[in-house]
Amino acid sequence: MKAPPAILAKYQLSNPSFIEETHIARIWKVQTASGGWAALKLYHKPDMGAERAGFAVMSALNGVAAAKVLATSKNTALTEWLDGPSLGDLTRNGQDDKATHHLGETAAKMHRHMPHIAADLPNLTQWFQALETLTFAEDCPPHAKHNLQTAQALTRQLLATEQNPRPLHGDLHHDNIRFGPRGYAAFDAKGLIGERCFELANAFRNPKGAEPLHRDPTRIRHLANAWSQSFEVDAQRLLHWAAAKCALSIAWRSGGTAKNDPEFDLLATLLDSHP
Repeated sequence: MKAPPAILAKYQLSNPSFIEETHIARIWKVQTASGGWAALKLYHKPDMGAERAGFAVMSALNGVAAAKVLATSKNTALTEWLDGPSLGDLTRNGQDDKATHHLGETAAKMHRHMPHIAADLPNLTQWFQALETLTFAEDCPPHAKHNLQTAQALTRQLLATEQNPRPLHGDLHHDNIRFGPRGYAAFDAKGLIGERCFELANAFRNPKGAEPLHRDPTRIRHLANAWSQSFEVDAQRLLHWAAAKCALSIAWRSGGTAKNDPEFDLLATLLDSHP
């Protein structure tokens, strides 16, 4: 697929190579005027919408544990190219312990240097609204309904006792961290304001292609204990946020009414987990 010539000319880009198309954008690897490589992301809609908050966080980090943002416009983003591998690649190739270490270190480095961000970022209460308002189909399995209601109550408790809200990447997991010129760096931020402990919540259900690992109680316990040390958060609270995020993802996929979901079993395992 060809990159739009006008966009290439605007940013003085050359040698475009189409990488992928997602449900919201097309991505090319391109060469910059200085000879380096970058990722060009062109959104399908006239505005990048909710992803703008993520680029605000990435821009503020200015390359610290994150890909550098080279330019943005209403529906275009140009970021530093990260050759890889991703931490997801490590896990899928049998190096999950190594991926766990680097994920915790990347998160810690990012938050040691996370600056104040003037942009209006969504907060976790807004983020979790889909879970709060989730309803249940008549044929939703009783155990799944019970676990989702438990997760709803748990999330209310977490939000009511939220600790030290700060800017967050918002989706920091294995496949959103790749090796680059300065070591491992994150990309594809969501951009949130929320408790530091939430930052690693989604990593428990990642990476894709390693689903049996996600459900391994020994691995879950190991992640919680490893990241509680490297990222300096409470291990049990981290597990609670992991369960809450799993439930939120179920709520998003449900369209508002829970019936069946491939992660019902993962939610049950996370709710039962202890460090």
